[in-house]
Amino acid sequence: MAELTVKVPTIEQTEYRIHIGNGLLETLLERIESQFPGQKPFIITDQNLVDAGHIKTLLNRQNVPVYTITPPGEGSKHIQTVVSILEAMEKAYLGRDSVVIAVGGGTVGDIAGFAASLFKRGVPVVQVPTTSLAQADSSVGGKTGVDSSLSKNAYGVFWHPASVFMDVDTLSTLNDRDFRAGLVESIKHAMILDAAYFEYWEQNIEAILAKDTQVLAKLALKNCQIKGHVVQIDPQEKNMRRILNYGHTIGHAVESASQLELLHGEAVAIGLIGAARIELAMGIGDQARLDRTESLLKKLGVPMTIPSNITGETVLDLIKRDKKAVDKWPKFVLINQLGQVHQKDGQWAVDVEQVTVKQVIDSLY
Repeated sequence: MAELTVKVPTIEQTEYRIHIGNGLLETLLERIESQFPGQKPFIITDQNLVDAGHIKTLLNRQNVPVYTITPPGEGSKHIQTVVSILEAMEKAYLGRDSVVIAVGGGTVGDIAGFAASLFKRGVPVVQVPTTSLAQADSSVGGKTGVDSSLSKNAYGVFWHPASVFMDVDTLSTLNDRDFRAGLVESIKHAMILDAAYFEYWEQNIEAILAKDTQVLAKLALKNCQIKGHVVQIDPQEKNMRRILNYGHTIGHAVESASQLELLHGEAVAIGLIGAARIELAMGIGDQARLDRTESLLKKLGVPMTIPSNITGETVLDLIKRDKKAVDKWPKFVLINQLGQVHQKDGQWAVDVEQVTVKQVIDSLY
């Protein structure tokens, strides 16, 4: 039997720059054209960004094809939307010399990144996050995908952006509920890797909620530093990158069970409290830390309990369907103290008994 080894070099861009500031939208197309000379831009956004005037600012009288996701939000995050985008790109006579520009929140970024990875076997995507959630988390790291009818982010690939541009001015048009919910990911970053950042949150919560642009820029930078550090170590989520899922195992299940009535950040807030109570039950948490977390989330104004119309059995069943589950049960990310993730045998996600999780879920009502 003859054998042959084929060495395949990586086709992914090995690095990308994140640009953070104010008033970036007006000159963004020129920046992208400079970075991708000769490549044809294709903008993917949603109706919220159109209504807020951000797309008009971005285009600045230039003739660039725009695909508007309708309706905006998680309800459009499914495979049919991706197919529609791919067909729109073909109808615009785009080829492998195109560059996708994702302008919007996490849903837009996830959909656009996934579409870019599939179109003509892959074209670059530039992420332009315009929400507190996207600027804190989803625009950095290369995770893309859409939901199935049963669970969150069931279908997707890793497709890292070619560039990221964060204009914190866009947060001024974000409604209060979306703004507050998106900030939960920032608190999560502090809890897993930076206790001093958690203290900064406690000391500056009023300025954050007032949308002080200087403070928001600091938050965006800190979030990118934390997430970028983790992604560089573990880009494909083999081990350490799992720490970014802190609070998400219960959170994703609650979000799916709510039939999209809860925003992602709101569900993660519930998940953070759930994780803290699991830590208490396992003897690696303490009540003072839980009290600080609850106090900060209360000031942020996000929910911390599961809505009464969602049953514990439904949440537990969805946890069993988690995309990271093995033999119908996932591992959980936990922390020993603020800024320090719990490890066991070199693993950043650990086993938790189903009975413990069930008891914690029951306590979240």
